Amino acid sequence: MSLKFLESLEQTIKDRHDNPSDSSYTSSLFAKGINKVAQKVGEEAVEVVIEAKDDNEELFLNEAADLLYHYIVLLRAKGYSLEDVTKILEERHK
Repeated sequence: MSLKFLESLEQTIKDRHDNPSDSSYTSSLFAKGINKVAQKVGEEAVEVVIEAKDDNEELFLNEAADLLYHYIVLLRAKGYSLEDVTKILEERHK
């Protein structure tokens, strides 16, 4: 797994937040507000659960990717990062 890619993705999401673009799906999510972003995370989470019950690896992994992407968008919309969440996980692991 390339954590560097997640860092790059998170930076791109931050850039879309800080420098909105009319052609960017990510910027359009931020423009719709926190409620819409949170709703998308909920929708994607439900889709992951549904696909987890089946045996279609491709659908499950695609929904998992959608969930992770929208989760990172939600973190940015709230002013947080994956590092903030990781720190909590590290502390819990002690």
